[in-house]
Amino acid sequence: MRTVTGLFDDFDDARAAVADLETAGISSDDISIVASNTGDRYSTDSSDAAEGAGAGAGLGAVGGGVVGLLTGLGVMAIPGLGPVVAAGWLASTAVGAAAGAMAGGAAGGLIGALTDSGVEEEEAHVYAEGVRRGGALVTARVDDSLVPRAEEILKQRNRVDLGARRSIYAQEGWTRFNENADPYTLDQIQRERERYRSMMP
Repeated sequence: MRTVTGLFDDFDDARAAVADLETAGISSDDISIVASNTGDRYSTDSSDAAEGAGAGAGLGAVGGGVVGLLTGLGVMAIPGLGPVVAAGWLASTAVGAAAGAMAGGAAGGLIGALTDSGVEEEEAHVYAEGVRRGGALVTARVDDSLVPRAEEILKQRNRVDLGARRSIYAQEGWTRFNENADPYTLDQIQRERERYRSMMP
C-alpha cells in the first residue's frame, strides 16, 4: 500500500475528497482527515459528522449527519496545531506520536504520524504548517492500483500545489514546522485564505 496525501485550503473540498475516496472503493479505515478548528468552525452545526465515537484517543464526537469516515469526526489538540477536527488512522497515530514525543520518544505529533506512514519529512513539515495556518489534510493508504485514481480525486477537489505553497512559506522565512509556534488565530487564517484566493488565476 502507498500513502496519498492532499492539503486543502477549504474544509468543504477536503470533506468532498474523503467522500470521493470512499466512493472509489477506498475503505474508511484507510482514510484520514485532520483540519484546523480554530474558532470552533467545524465542531458544531456546520460539520457533516454524526454523533458517535471519536477517531482516536482524546477525540470527542461532534454533531452533523453523514456516513463513512466523517461520522467519526472529533475534536482534539495536536502540539503546534491547536484545536483540530480529525478522524481516521492518522489522527490516532498523531495522538500517539505526540504522547511519545512528550515522553522523549518519537518525532511527535502530525510530523511523526506522516513520516511513519511513508510521507517524506520535508513534505510532512509543509502539510503540518498548512494545517496550522487553517488548512485541512486528507491522507489515504491505498493499493498501488488505486494510486492514480486517488491522486486524481485529490487534484479534482482543489488540492494545494505543495511545491508552490512551500515557496510561499519560504519567502516569509519559514523553514520547517515548529510545534512550539502559536497556532494561527481565526483572523490570521482568514487573511491566509484571502491571500491564496487572490493568487488564483
